Amino acid sequence: MTCPRLFDLTGKVAIITGSSRGIGLAIAAALAEHGAKVVISSRKQDACDEVAHAINAQHGEGRAIAVAANISSKDDLQHLVDESRRAFGRIDVLVCNAASNPYYGPMAGISDDQFRKVLENNVIANHWLISMVAPEMLERGEGSIIIVSSIGGLTSSTMIGAYNISKAADFQLARNLAAEFGPKGVRVNCIAPGLVKTDFARALWENPDTLKAVTRSTPLRRIGEPHEIAGAAVYLASPASTFMTGQAMIVDGGSTIGVGL
Repeated sequence: MTCPRLFDLTGKVAIITGSSRGIGLAIAAALAEHGAKVVISSRKQDACDEVAHAINAQHGEGRAIAVAANISSKDDLQHLVDESRRAFGRIDVLVCNAASNPYYGPMAGISDDQFRKVLENNVIANHWLISMVAPEMLERGEGSIIIVSSIGGLTSSTMIGAYNISKAADFQLARNLAAEFGPKGVRVNCIAPGLVKTDFARALWENPDTLKAVTRSTPLRRIGEPHEIAGAAVYLASPASTFMTGQAMIVDGGSTIGVGL
């Protein structure tokens, strides 16, 4: 009996949204390191170009392309998918990483527009993008879709409640689509990071009180770094996880288990 190389992504093509920095950048770099061709995407083309250039410099020309897209625009997302297919011919892996959180504070203070933006960018945009790439995966009978959610979707918060609601919805989006796509061999899973040192989460980890509260009840006594989330994405994209779907991988230093007396 021969077994596939568990984490080999040679010949696979992956789109990663929000991949010009932070967790998305770390995921894109890790997927490329394991052999994948990657599509770098965020709102700003120059930032995407810089990342794609660095990956091509390391792994050889043609391993990465850059396609700017605003996740709030369905037309932008379709352009992202079309350009990815034009450049690489197929899409094997989709990582829905980009997200928005324009409001910090109690739910009573959030405006309708802010709440709508959170739900549209963090849930509906994922639905749009998945709907654009899934048909070819279903036709081939294989593919991996990864949604970067958050442990916020498992807990409560007095500061990022709307964001947490959107991330809880992402867990259910993955479960529902896993049920729909599973018979055709396409898998859908979530990664649920804890607090990670990114620009996106700066308002949390730069606050000394918040940082102290988080790390005090975390077994590893620290927050995460972007590269520490990337391995979960490599696993979910690769042959190592072909019997896993509809699940949420929690990567949080142990914070969700709590630390009692």
